[in-house]
Amino acid sequence: MADLLSIEATVNGRRVKKNVDPSQRALDFLRDDLNMTGTKEGCGAGECGTCSIFVDGALVKSCLLPAAKLKGKTVDTVEGLAKSGEMSAVQKAFHKAGASQCGYCIPGMVMAATAALRLNPDADRDEIRERLGGNICRCTGYQKIFDAVEMARDFLNGKLSAAAFDDLDKEDGKYIGVNIRRIDAPSKVTGALRYAGDMVLPGMLHVQVLRSPHPHARIVSIDTADAEAVPGVEGIVTCADVPGQDGFGVFVADQPIMARDKVRYVGEAIAAVAAETLAAAREAVKKIKIEYELLPAVFDPEEALVAGAPVLHDYAPDNLVKHIPICNGNVEEGFAKSDLIVEQTYETQQVEHAYLETEAGVAYVDHDGVVTVHSPSQNVTHHRHMLSRILNLPINKVRMIMSPVGGGFGGKEDMIYQGMLALLAMKTRRPVKLVFTREESMATTAKRHPSRTTYKMGLTKDGRILASQISIIYDGGAYGMSTEGVVRKGVILGGGPYNVPNFRIDGYGVYTNNTPSGAFRSFGSLQSQFATETHLDICAERLGMDPFELRLKNAMHAGDRTHTKQVLNSCSMERVLTAARDASHWEAGTPSVRGDKRADLGGEGTRRPCTVTPREPVPAEAEPLKQRGAA
Repeated sequence: MADLLSIEATVNGRRVKKNVDPSQRALDFLRDDLNMTGTKEGCGAGECGTCSIFVDGALVKSCLLPAAKLKGKTVDTVEGLAKSGEMSAVQKAFHKAGASQCGYCIPGMVMAATAALRLNPDADRDEIRERLGGNICRCTGYQKIFDAVEMARDFLNGKLSAAAFDDLDKEDGKYIGVNIRRIDAPSKVTGALRYAGDMVLPGMLHVQVLRSPHPHARIVSIDTADAEAVPGVEGIVTCADVPGQDGFGVFVADQPIMARDKVRYVGEAIAAVAAETLAAAREAVKKIKIEYELLPAVFDPEEALVAGAPVLHDYAPDNLVKHIPICNGNVEEGFAKSDLIVEQTYETQQVEHAYLETEAGVAYVDHDGVVTVHSPSQNVTHHRHMLSRILNLPINKVRMIMSPVGGGFGGKEDMIYQGMLALLAMKTRRPVKLVFTREESMATTAKRHPSRTTYKMGLTKDGRILASQISIIYDGGAYGMSTEGVVRKGVILGGGPYNVPNFRIDGYGVYTNNTPSGAFRSFGSLQSQFATETHLDICAERLGMDPFELRLKNAMHAGDRTHTKQVLNSCSMERVLTAARDASHWEAGTPSVRGDKRADLGGEGTRRPCTVTPREPVPAEAEPLKQRGAA
């Protein structure tokens, strides 16, 4: 082991002295040695800003700074902004403006906002945007964050009353029809809220996972002897350690806790190691020996449906997860009566959720023998029932606790790693903790389903839709997960809010050797709606018709029946389209009327044409580190 490095620094006004591993980053020093977990790790690459701190007054991303660079320095973290428990003006403004949602980015945002107002207490909104440009938020859309910084600026400059924040925690008993501030906002803006990756338990072990380098291969043997001999290793689990029914999933229990018999995608978990340190766990993972027999793989869902394609799961020899057809009327008759038939194929890609909090969890067996898992699970009740079956324990001996979710967007609905943690806690009888790296999260967890949609639409000369025939194939990846629900929602909403008398849609969810696909905001319907709306624009262009006119001509109204046979008691489609058209000062014409020559761009309440205009740089002589109470 390398010689320890002695670090003496002033952190949030207090002198600290610690002996640390020379390989540590400033972020590790703060979080692991000083337990200041308000400073978060989102990317580990200096891109997201969640780890922002002040070093000698300068804003720094601590994931890029070696811990050794803190020697003799003055360090301020988000915890240090709240003097004696009193939030700073910036923190109060973030609370009052409703600028925090999941909250994971907020400590870094608060630090960047504080730096911005120290550098220029009169910063306008454009400069605020510029100075916060090194920080990423995946939830808010940023507008409330900018509002908060402007509010703090005006308070510090005396433009807002000194009592502007006095009512932050006031209760007046009114909750209906009024804006209610989030009760967890204070803990988010001060960095006090503990996410799963922030949790530390006595005697806790650290977990690392061995993952498959192959998309499809049979596991011939697993040898963990050398890994078990690594000093500090306390337990290793594989599928052989599962005491109950090894299979989970939202609709079909086809996914083992760790690969059983064969791997089906690159990154699939095969074994998990719990050790005294992360370094020991990583070393042990490298020493696990796996013998593989490579198998042919299939990556295109249409190819996976062809006879003779590699089969991923024995129960589905055709690789079909789910086929859902919906038919209303007679599409062939509708096409026969149509003046124009438009056919087109549309594709959407795999999309990463990119939540700032990577997957993380802590598990332990409590004094009553209850296996307890803390994780940002978006479906804890379902996970608990699945774990009970997998662990062969009665439901009262399994407890799932939903830790704060640092962004989910559907990506944390599926139970990916919680079973491994539970098995390791049972085997070692000690608390265990796993935190995914950003690379691990992006490479191995579920994404939005890629799709391929074949669309055929028949219309009259005046724009009436007479028939639509749609086939949409979703790439479910290696396991079922949320695929059936995605297909179901895609076909139910695939036709859009349009009255089509003759309609057929077929949705297919297909196994491939790609990374599994799962839920993601507006799952399933986003893919099919993209195809529908794009197709309508093409049809409008072929007809020489304005796209608003085409949509209004075919919009559903109260009393209409959807293709799933539901009679609508109300429908706001026409009202919404009309309002959008009028508010945007829409210039009527075919969809081919585009570019900076449009007359409806750059007016009041509308965006400017899409041209690139260089911004004026922020003056270098801006006065540094002006305090004005912003901290």
